[in-house]
Amino acid sequence: MDFEKLTTVIRRLSLEAGDKIMEIYNSDDFEVKSKSDESPVTEADEAADALISAGLAEAFPDVLVVTEEQAASHSESAANFLIVDPLDGTKEFVKRRGEFTVNIAYIENGTPLRGVVYAPAKGRLFYTDASGQTVEETGDFAKDVAGPVRPLAVTTPDNAALMVVASKSHRDQATDDYIAKYSVKDMTSAGSSLKFCLVAAGEADLYPRLGRTMEWDTAAADAVLRGAGGKMVRFDDQTDFTYGKPGYENPFFIAYAPGVELKPAS
Repeated sequence: MDFEKLTTVIRRLSLEAGDKIMEIYNSDDFEVKSKSDESPVTEADEAADALISAGLAEAFPDVLVVTEEQAASHSESAANFLIVDPLDGTKEFVKRRGEFTVNIAYIENGTPLRGVVYAPAKGRLFYTDASGQTVEETGDFAKDVAGPVRPLAVTTPDNAALMVVASKSHRDQATDDYIAKYSVKDMTSAGSSLKFCLVAAGEADLYPRLGRTMEWDTAAADAVLRGAGGKMVRFDDQTDFTYGKPGYENPFFIAYAPGVELKPAS
């Protein structure tokens, strides 16, 4: 993979998709439908999916592209593939809370090597550069020229005073019980894949997720986290988290800054 080209393309496509999403978000009304699993989908999800899919297919015609909105057609598998969640946090979008993201990642032999997470309503753009270092870009987000960036690195955690981030829409008792095993200084909540980005930016130490997710929900943000020195492991046995699993389904997981003394699942 040409990582210079990849970085340029996925950054640009995320920004273009973000513009399309915000057009619909800022409109007076938009249609919300239910998918087969009862999760919501909007015209913004579908428009962003079409834009990103077409752009990736044009730029990388020989690479499999897996997207959430076309998941039913993804029966094939490949060692290397691109995976897309065009609008992660649809519930946040529908409630107009702003905490939704565009996510594009490149997977190689089970590992998310590169990714971009763009939160258009929050004006935050995170991605791995060509070298694999995670950066947050500031500026006006011009499509063809990257603006100023700051390299991101996870914080050195204090296990006596951890900052924990958890889901805004998917908190449950099991998650709270697990978090209670730690010495927590403060907790914050965030929607969509932004939770990973808070750990990557040193704004949180630990993000446990005890709930159903799919690979397109996590891959780009996982790449961003890893590029900032963070880690993601399975919740059950704390082994490395991998991609390209059957049905692109994820187990429960823990995303964290190295140095956090992880507690066992049970």
